[in-house]
Parts: sequence; structure tokens; C-alpha cells
Amino acid sequence: MFYAIETKDLVKRYGSRKALDGLTLSVPRFAVMGLVGANGAGKTTWMMSVAGFLRITSGSVNLLNEGPFNPAAHCGRVTILPQDSELPLESRPQELLTHYGLLQGLTHQAAADSAASMLKEVHLGDRINSPIRALSHGMRKRVMIAQCFIGHPEVVLLDEPLSGLDPREVAHMRAFITRRRGQQTIIISSHNLHDIEVMCDHIAFIEKGRTVRVATLEEVVGKDSTLVYRVAAEPADYAALAAAAPDANLSFDTEASDLVCRYDPRRFTPEDINRSLLPALLAQCDVSTVTRGDNLENAYLKNISATIT
Repeated sequence: MFYAIETKDLVKRYGSRKALDGLTLSVPRFAVMGLVGANGAGKTTWMMSVAGFLRITSGSVNLLNEGPFNPAAHCGRVTILPQDSELPLESRPQELLTHYGLLQGLTHQAAADSAASMLKEVHLGDRINSPIRALSHGMRKRVMIAQCFIGHPEVVLLDEPLSGLDPREVAHMRAFITRRRGQQTIIISSHNLHDIEVMCDHIAFIEKGRTVRVATLEEVVGKDSTLVYRVAAEPADYAALAAAAPDANLSFDTEASDLVCRYDPRRFTPEDINRSLLPALLAQCDVSTVTRGDNLENAYLKNISATIT
């Protein structure tokens, strides 16, 4: 497999504190990978190390199979949106993004065309000549996102890209990013796990400067091996349910009122499980929804709990 980013045993010290403590993470080419972890877990530090903004204490970074970030080798091929980035207030989106395109090595015409196209895609086509000072916080964030895609870079690093956007623009920007699956390698750090679940196809759980788990989204949430039944009340007769699906593992999430069924996808399909389990379940309680896979929040909390216990 070709990896767009390979980092091995990364350590970053700030005095006696380790922001990264041997973090190893490889990102497949064209993956949209979500970084999930608590504040201070090391997600931003990892991004900054990959982009060459930080000098690591030890470990290795291999970016696009050409070693650590090198302006000569990676100019125009890698972009980043830092979480707390700002824009020059007196500049205008079109001229600013055209300038960034020129810095990436594009011709003036190509840079201007790419800037106009990206601004239109983030719903700012009518504000291309407005001063940044006159734009709302959400509009400025969308300019920053557009900047990351000027010139179609191979690797895009986005740190909390959707924070500060209204619900309509969040939905639009999710679609903007997911349309690029299979075309660019995109890494997204966010505390909104629903956004990660919608946009990403690979997940990395990071805790205390280390990777806890790296897998595809389907593997993490168990889309091929888990069915979740939202029920009106907890079933009273688990023996009857177990008899209906003897090869499955059943558990009940009291807080969510979900019956969780895990099964071997090599032996059963979701239709097989529903066919045998649903009649027995409906005999005891109403079922409002059936979902393939757990949600990302539950999967994250289970993985993190397993590392603590």
C-alpha cells in the first residue's frame, strides 16, 4: 500500500512534557482520515510536525515518500489549516487566495482561476472582493478552507475545519470535503464525532501522544458485524432472543435504549440476523430503528476505556 504520510515513533518534548510520546501513524493515499482524541492528545502537534512547522524531538516523518517536509519537494503539494489561523484583515479573498496560489508555484492565471473556483465552491462567489474585515467569522473560516484546496494539493491537513460554521454551511462543507474522496489525501481533526463519521473513511484514535487504534471507519464502528436496535423498553426475556440468534452476542445500552447485536460477518448477513432476531424482539417490545454499526462516539469511548483499564 502506498502511504501519503508515514510517521514512526514521533516524540515531541516541551521541557519535561511529551506532546507526542512515540506516536506512529500511517495514512493511506487518498484516504480521508479523522483524528479523534481529547484536548492535548497530540493531534495538532502531529499535524504541525507533518507540515514542518515543528521540529520533532525524535522519530521519523515520510511525506509523499520523499522524507520530512521540504519546501523544495513539497511546495504546492501539502496544505494545512491550523485551528487558530487568522487572515490579513485588509486583504480580499480573491487576491489573497491568488497570492497563495502563486506561492505554490501556479501561474497567475491558474492561481486566479483556482481561487475563484474554490471561493464559489465554499459559497463565497459573491464576496470575492469584500475586505476580510467585513466578513463574518464563518465566512473567514470558509476562505481558509478554500485556501487549503488551491491548486489541488495532494495532502490537506485540516484542524477543526467546521468550527464556527452555521448548520447549513457545516452540511455544505461536509459535502465539499467528501466529494474529494479518492482524489486527495485529507486529514481532519475534530471534536465533533458526527462530522468525522460523515466525512472520513479512516479513523485514528489518539490518546496521550500515542495512537490507540487506526482502522477504517467500517471496522471501527462495526458496520459489517453489528446491528443496533432502538427499542421502546429493555427486553425482559433475553433467553428467547438468544435462542433466536444463538451465534450472536447481545447486549443492552441502557442510556440509549439500544439492543446491540454483534455477529460474525463471515457467517451471517444483516438480513440473516434480522430475519431470525426481529420477530423475537418485536414479540417483547417496539423497535423504532435498526442501524448497521455502532456510532463513532461509543466506539471511541470503548477503545479509550480499554486503554485505561
